[in-house]
This record gives sequence, C-alpha cells and structure tokens, in this order.
Amino acid sequence: MYAIFKRDFLQYFRSPVGYVAIAIFSFLAGFIFYSQYANGSVSISSEVISLRSFFVVIVPIITMASFAEDKKRGTEVLYYTTPVDLFSVVAGKFCAALALFAVMFINVFVQMIVTVSNGGMVGVGEWGSVIVFFFMAAMFISVGLLASALNDNQIVSAIVAFVSILLFQLLSTISSYAKSALNAVVFLVSQDNDAANKAGEGIADVINWLDPFARTSDFRSGVFSVSSLVFCLSIAAIFLYLTYRVLEKKRWSQA
Repeated sequence: MYAIFKRDFLQYFRSPVGYVAIAIFSFLAGFIFYSQYANGSVSISSEVISLRSFFVVIVPIITMASFAEDKKRGTEVLYYTTPVDLFSVVAGKFCAALALFAVMFINVFVQMIVTVSNGGMVGVGEWGSVIVFFFMAAMFISVGLLASALNDNQIVSAIVAFVSILLFQLLSTISSYAKSALNAVVFLVSQDNDAANKAGEGIADVINWLDPFARTSDFRSGVFSVSSLVFCLSIAAIFLYLTYRVLEKKRWSQA
C-alpha cells in the first residue's frame, strides 16, 4: 500500500493535476478569507463550510486519473496479472488523494494563525468544521475513485464524479421536492391530508438521513457527534469496497 501511496502522491506533482487542484483551492480559500477580513469579521468555520461546497469541482480533478492514468501507462495490467492485493491498491490511491487535501489545507491553517495573531478567535466550532471537512473529503474521494475505476476515460470519470457529488450536495433540495411530490400524489389517491403529510415527511426524513451536510451541521456550533463521523466513514468504506470489487472483476476478466 505504501508503494502505491508514495507513487500516486508524487505523481500529483509530476503532472499539472496537483498544482491545478492546489491553485484552485488556494484561490478559493484566499478569496473567502480576504472578503471576510476586509469586512472586519473573520470566521474560519464559515470559510471551511464554504470550501466544502467546492468538493464537486476539486475531487473530480484529483481522482479522475487515479485508474485511467494506470491504463495509459500500462501499469494497470500488473494489478490484474500479479498476486497483488487490490484493496491495498485502492487504499494507497485513497490515502494519496487525502494527503493532497492535507497539503491544500495548509492555506487554511496559515489563515487560522493569522486570525489568532490579529486578536481573532479559533474555537471549538472552527476545529469541528475542520474535522468534518476531512471526513467529508474522505467520503467524496471514495466516490471519485469508484467513478475512475468504472471508466477508462478521464473526462467521463470526472463527469460521473461531479454528478455523484453534486447529488449528495443537493439532497436537502431533493428531499423538499420529493416531499411535495409525494404529498400531492398520496392526497390525489387517498384524499387524506394527514396521510399525505406523513408520507411526505417520511420520504423527506429518509433522504435527509443520507445528507452528510445536514448530519454534520452541528459541528459548526462545537457539538460533536460520533455517529455523523461514522456515517461519513461508512459511506467511504462502501465506495472503496465497490471500487475493490470493480478491480476484482477486471482481474478475473483478464484471466
């Protein structure tokens, strides 16, 4: 796993991918921080929450070449024709992408130091937002890796990852539309307003339960919930396992 991690992490800086991702993240973080600083009220927590919205752009850039690049270099065949542990390959690529996020996040740590040195405050809520950021980064990276494993084309992989992460980010909106739609359908069939409301509330609760942004919103207030972090890790584990199964299937197809 370490060999895969080291190779993929260094590969980010041997190609434009790592520099583009760092540049985009640095620009966004700097712009948000400067805007707050110019207004005389800096909130690292609000900045981190805003940066979480850009997972939809940054994660596809980072993960789109994870497996497609191996096929381009011809190293993909080695995974399938040698007795290498494919889950170690997946874990190594996952850790490399997460490590790149840690490098990008140095910008925010510097801003936290600047904030404190100028009399600002970095409290529990700020650290809670930082913790959630990395757990959600892990979750969305696993989604991007699966998209890359399913597609040989980098652009297609990026589009699939983009759409998948966007759906996660729009779950609260989807739940509202689903609630209204089911309310209307049930009421049309049964003419029972209470039953229609219960059905709408039920589908909204199910969709909101899957919304990682809603589940981790309390961290901004310094209220830590282990179940929310376990949820993010569980989703990440599921997508990493699916990625592993995709590679296993390709390995057997090579036989």
